[in-house]
Amino acid sequence: MLIKKNKTRAALIALLALGSAAAWPRVASAETVLRIGMTAADIPRTLGQPDQGFEGNRFTGLTMYDALTGWDLSSADKASTVVPGLATEWKVDDADKTKWTFKLRPGVTFHDGSPFNADAVVWNVEKVLKQDAPQFDASQVGVTASRMPTLASAKKIDDMTVELTTKEPDSFLPINLTNLFMASPAKWQGFYDKAEGADAKAKSQAAWTAFAKDASGTGPWKMASFTPRERLELIKNASYWNKARVPKVDKMVLLPMPEANARTAALLSGQVDWVEAPAPDALPELKQRGFKLYANEQPHVWPWQFSRVEGSPWNDIRVRKAANLCVDREGLKDGLLAGLMVPATGTFEPGHPWRGKPTFEIKYDKAAAQKLMQEAGFGPNKKLTVKTQTSASGSGQMQPLPMNEYLQQALAECYFDVKLDVIEWNTLFTNWRRGAKDPSANGANATNVTYAAMDPFFALVRFLQSGMAPPVSNNWGFINDPKFDELVKKARQTFDPAARDAALAELHAASVDDAAFLYVAHDVGPRAMSPKLTGVVQPKSWFIDFSLVSMQ
Repeated sequence: MLIKKNKTRAALIALLALGSAAAWPRVASAETVLRIGMTAADIPRTLGQPDQGFEGNRFTGLTMYDALTGWDLSSADKASTVVPGLATEWKVDDADKTKWTFKLRPGVTFHDGSPFNADAVVWNVEKVLKQDAPQFDASQVGVTASRMPTLASAKKIDDMTVELTTKEPDSFLPINLTNLFMASPAKWQGFYDKAEGADAKAKSQAAWTAFAKDASGTGPWKMASFTPRERLELIKNASYWNKARVPKVDKMVLLPMPEANARTAALLSGQVDWVEAPAPDALPELKQRGFKLYANEQPHVWPWQFSRVEGSPWNDIRVRKAANLCVDREGLKDGLLAGLMVPATGTFEPGHPWRGKPTFEIKYDKAAAQKLMQEAGFGPNKKLTVKTQTSASGSGQMQPLPMNEYLQQALAECYFDVKLDVIEWNTLFTNWRRGAKDPSANGANATNVTYAAMDPFFALVRFLQSGMAPPVSNNWGFINDPKFDELVKKARQTFDPAARDAALAELHAASVDDAAFLYVAHDVGPRAMSPKLTGVVQPKSWFIDFSLVSMQ
C-alpha cells in the first residue's frame, strides 16, 4: 500500500526562508542553554499537575517537581522501574491493606526555601481530593485523580511520616503516586493572602494563576520565565537534593512546535538543539549532517480505542477483529515511519510478564479480515462507516495525521469507510476523559489517543474496568465486561508480585482476544539533537532525564 510522503524538503526550505531568527532565544556564550522543540502546541501547565498527557509530565512535571515515588531513567537497556522519590520507603499495613505508611526524605526544601514535610504531602493530596480545602483546584483533578483513583486521604503521623488511605486494597498505589507532584504550600499561601476575589474560591483560583507564573516545587529545575504558548525557561536548581541529578546545563528553554517539519527545520538551522519526533523522511539528511538520533522501544501503545456504547459499529467482535487484521504494520513501519515504530500485537509483546497467552493473533491477513466483514454483512458494495477522532500532533501521538491516513487507506480494502475528525491535541485529550457519549466526541466511535503502559493501571485498568468510565478515568468507550472487572479486582488485591503478574497476564490476554482496541504501534520516542549534546540517556520510558545532558 502506498501513501504520499510529506514534501519535507520543500517545507524545510520554505520555513528556513522565513528568516525569523530574531524570534528565537539568543544567549550569552558563557551560559549553557539547551533549547528543545516540543510536539505540543502550548506549554503544558506549570502549576504542579501538568496537562497535555505525559508530554506535560515530561517537560513541566518531572523538571520542576518531584513526587513521593519516581521512575529510574538512568538506563537505556533496562526497563524503567519505580524508585524512591520524596519518600524513602513505604509499606502497606499487614492488617489493613487500605493503609500505607510513607517515610519522607529529610532535608528537602522547595524552590522558595520552605521545607518539604508531611504537612506539604497532605496539602498536595487535598489540592485534588478534598473539595472544601482552600487549595482545592478542580482544574488539576482530571489529570491527577483519574491516575490514582483509589487514593482517598492523607494523614500526618509526624513531620517525616504520612499515612495514605485507599478506598479499597490497591497494590498499584506506589506506582500511581508518580503522578502526584508536590507544589509548595507556602508559596501558594503567599499568593492566596494577596489575592483579590469575591470569596475564598475566587481567591484560590487567583492564587493558582499566580503560582503557575512563578512556580515552586522541589525538582532539579526552577522556573525562570514563562510566556504561554511561546516558551518556558528553566534554570538549574544547584541545591537539588539528589546531587547526581543536578542539571549539567545552566538553562533549558522549551518551545512549542506542533508541526514535525517546523521542528526539523528549526534543528537544521540551529534555532534549537533538540527536537522530539523529527519528520521521518528528514532522517537521512539529519544523519548526513551529523545530528544525533535517539530511539528506544517505549512502554507505549498507538491505538484506536473503540466506542462500545449502544449502536456503535464496533460492538460486533467480527468488525473489531477485522480491523486488527487489515493493517500492514510492517509496511507502516518500513515506509511512512522509516523504521521508527514497533508493530503492536497487544498492549504488551511476547516476553513481557503481563503478555499472557492470547488466542487471537494480531497480524496482517487481509483475506481473513474481508471474510469477517462479509460475515458481519459488509462488502465492496456495502461499506461500514466509522469515525475516528485524532490530532495533528501531541504527546506520544507520533505522526498522527499521516498514520491515520494510512489506516484509512488500509481499512478501505476491508470494506470500511473511515472518516477522520482532526482536532487540537489538548481538546482530544480532554475528550478522552469525557468519553464517547460527550458532545465533544463529535459523533466519533473511536478515538486515537496514545497511552503509556508503564504500570497496570495505565496499561489496562483505566480502559477495561467498567468503573473507570468517564468522568472517573479513561474508559472512553464505556467497556462493560464482568470478566475484565473480576480480573482487575484480582490483580489489585494481589500483593505478591508473581501472582499479581499472572492475574495481569490473564487480563491482557482477555483484552486481546476481545480485540478491545485496534492495536497499531509502539512508539520508540525518536529524538534528534545537536552533536554538541552529550550524556543523553534514552530510557525505555515515556520520560527522559534532562539533568544528565551536557553541552559542549
